[in-house]
Amino acid sequence: MNEPQEWWAKLRLQLQKWSRNFGRLLQQLFKKLQRFIKQQNQNSQNPQDWQFKFNVVMSTIRTLVLYGVAFLLVLGGLGVGLGIGYFSGLMSHEDVPSYTSMKRQISDMKQSSELYFADNVKLANVKSDLIRTKVTADQISPYLKAAIVATEDSDFYEHDGVVPKSLIRAVLADVTGMGTQTGGSTLTQQLVKMQLLSSETTWKRKAIEVMLALRVNKYFSKEQILSSYLNVATFGRNNAGQNIAGVQAAAKGIFGVTAKNLSLPQAAFIAGLPQSPSIYTPFTQTGTLKKDYSLGLKRKNVVLFRMLRNGDITQQQYDDAKKVDLAKQFLQKGTAAQQNVKYGYVYNLVLGQARTILIKQLIQQDGRKVAQVEKDKALYQTYYDSADTLLRQKGYRVDSTINKTLYDGLQDATSEASANFGPSYTETAYDNNLQKTVTITEPVQVGSILLDNNSGKVLAFVGGRDYDESQVNHAFNTLRSPGSTMKPLMVYGPAVENKVINTQTQLADFPQDFNGYKPSDYGQTSLNKFVSASDALEHSYNLPTVNLYNYLLNKTSVNPSNYMKKMGINLTAKESSELGIALGGTSEGISVKQNASAFSTFANQGERVQPYVITKITAPNGSVIYHHKEAKTTVFSKNTAYIIQHMLHNVVTEGTASSLKWRLNFNTDHVWGKTGTTNDNKDIWFVGSTPGMTLASWMGYDNFYGNQHTLNSSASSANLTYWSQMANLIYSQQPSLLKLDHAMARPSGVKSHQVLSSTGTAEGNLTVNNQSFDLKGNLVTALFNDSNPTAPSEKFAIGGTDKNYQLFWDNFMGKHNNYGVRLNMDAKGNVIDGNGNIVNEDDNTTSSTTTTSTTNPTTNVIANQTSRSATSSSSSASSSSSSSVASTITPAADTTTGTGTTPDTTDDTTQTTGTTR
Repeated sequence: MNEPQEWWAKLRLQLQKWSRNFGRLLQQLFKKLQRFIKQQNQNSQNPQDWQFKFNVVMSTIRTLVLYGVAFLLVLGGLGVGLGIGYFSGLMSHEDVPSYTSMKRQISDMKQSSELYFADNVKLANVKSDLIRTKVTADQISPYLKAAIVATEDSDFYEHDGVVPKSLIRAVLADVTGMGTQTGGSTLTQQLVKMQLLSSETTWKRKAIEVMLALRVNKYFSKEQILSSYLNVATFGRNNAGQNIAGVQAAAKGIFGVTAKNLSLPQAAFIAGLPQSPSIYTPFTQTGTLKKDYSLGLKRKNVVLFRMLRNGDITQQQYDDAKKVDLAKQFLQKGTAAQQNVKYGYVYNLVLGQARTILIKQLIQQDGRKVAQVEKDKALYQTYYDSADTLLRQKGYRVDSTINKTLYDGLQDATSEASANFGPSYTETAYDNNLQKTVTITEPVQVGSILLDNNSGKVLAFVGGRDYDESQVNHAFNTLRSPGSTMKPLMVYGPAVENKVINTQTQLADFPQDFNGYKPSDYGQTSLNKFVSASDALEHSYNLPTVNLYNYLLNKTSVNPSNYMKKMGINLTAKESSELGIALGGTSEGISVKQNASAFSTFANQGERVQPYVITKITAPNGSVIYHHKEAKTTVFSKNTAYIIQHMLHNVVTEGTASSLKWRLNFNTDHVWGKTGTTNDNKDIWFVGSTPGMTLASWMGYDNFYGNQHTLNSSASSANLTYWSQMANLIYSQQPSLLKLDHAMARPSGVKSHQVLSSTGTAEGNLTVNNQSFDLKGNLVTALFNDSNPTAPSEKFAIGGTDKNYQLFWDNFMGKHNNYGVRLNMDAKGNVIDGNGNIVNEDDNTTSSTTTTSTTNPTTNVIANQTSRSATSSSSSASSSSSSSVASTITPAADTTTGTGTTPDTTDDTTQTTGTTR
């Protein structure tokens, strides 16, 4: 757009002058009317005469009529004045398109919009059933030119682009709702609407339409305007059921001839279509002839009559043309050419998001609120169709964030890794849509996404294994249970943020009944001990996480769901109130995009950046109508982000994803992540980050037909291998994207303190069971969110019953029991023995001797009066006699060092025993 030009300003001044003159004229007419009425009243003479009474009555009636006429004139003048003022006001604020810009737009014959990868790499044209072929003026039949002018705009060669009487008729049609498609617009205005303006239907747009029509008429010849119109106007459907635009496509699609060789009746038929293409077209959307196409033929006769009236044809030509049986010249049903798109997942994603953006803009242009329109399905569908038509039939350009090189690389990595994903199942199922039994193949599906942490750009993704087999985009549109990837987001992050825990805070990992909900750790077990928060997250233990979440809900004012909402995951109050949510037990699930975006919050120092795919949308006139604006939301403090990064780094070095240390081709010092596995291996996740990027991967079966296929036991390892292959490819192509040398600096608010490894507290004096002593022992470093260690306490941990603490202190002071001995549990969360029999709660928590003890050999208890060692060795524990219960219990691994834990087999399956999740 250019600055307003001089002729524009002159026209505005002239319109304002006309408005003032019209106002003065109305004032003069009103004054004359008043003088006339006064004179008539003075002429009345004989009040006794019946004629006088009659004259008074008639004079009164005439006065009322005159006043009414005057009022209407004043009202009309006011309306005209306001209209002229509004019109001139619009012109003073509107930029005027240059000649070059208008020429490019009115001659732009693009059939559809263009979609682009990042860096100006062409993706595809938007698929469209609108067929158009451009032709020059000399390739169009003179009959057709004359027919269009006679039918649509008989004064085309005389007016200046706008006809005042037609404008008034159009306004009245709009007000009364009794208009037609082209009744108030000249051919010039119709061209402006189709090529220079959006689909917005407001008075402002109509005023701009008039301005632009005057300008187009000033700078372009009538032949240019007519030729452009004939190349862009829509003419219904062709014999393949496709929408057609331009006279060449119409001539070939309806009669099988070129626009130049149209006969008079054929030209008249085509010229009658633009007024209402869907009604007058002879073909259905499948390409077959309508059962009744008589309206189109009647319209053809109307066009012929107008040509005769205009002097374009003779009476003989008119009579001969009416006699032609045009129906016999309609083409038989044809077949539309198939439009294939190479990058199906990317194409659908970019087109869909661009359409959504345009829908919102159209809604807002109409002065409506998007949220309200979304509730009205029919109204929303109207806007959906309008936006879809714009993208399919106009020359928009949509630029995306998807990097083609990275995208291709992730698809290659997926193909290479797919052999290890798991088996495919071929079976029959009943398809409700097709209403028949079909043979289906259920392969293991995958969905992955690569985000730029700093900007939120979606750089690449994997929508599925084969677009031709399944068009479901598993990275964006599939909602699945996030499993244990929910733990740092929903539980540990909010807990650190609110200084509820530090990295060494002890959490209870004992069998427990939470009002009917009995969770367990992976493999339906319990560690039967207290573990640090860091260890609990590192090895993805479920029971400590549930205890911590239960504490947040019931013992603090923390609302974890608020943090999830800030990270783009909305949970219902019911979901948030259920303890299973801590392990990923959502009602509907979340997408891979949501999970990756939320997880990137920790890489962004506690801020979530809204992920996006569309960079900008450019309208056909070259103006940018949408440009993405970065949106950041502060979720956690920098302190929390740093501490959670530290805890999740342990997942990669010592925990459930430790195999990445040797699978990745780059240094893992600044790599962190979280695994996730849901019940029965229905879903497998890994979400991992570096300072620069976040890469999330999901694996599972769709089970669309109600099947219950689950992944095999090696799926977690396969997913980590798959994730590492993608990460290695990204590193090989764009190593700078990972920003491995840009580790987050430690915030000043992150404090390091030495705490006891056994209790997570400071050393100090303590009284337990009426016995006082100085609590000392092995010290470890804990990270705190700007807080200090707590003093020693008998109930030092989060969660746990009195019996759990008694078990700990007895063991701590040298008494041999089953503290730290892994307990087996059934599917309902009950502790069982080796024969599968349920063990009574008392048996589970009372003192007993075991074959293994995990008492820390360096821990010393110093009594007030008598100093004694509380050290207990494994050999002494193993020499103790065993009870009938203890003999059925498996010794626990030493989770403080990782001994006995195999990262690929010690999984983090979300056990939601006691709930339908």
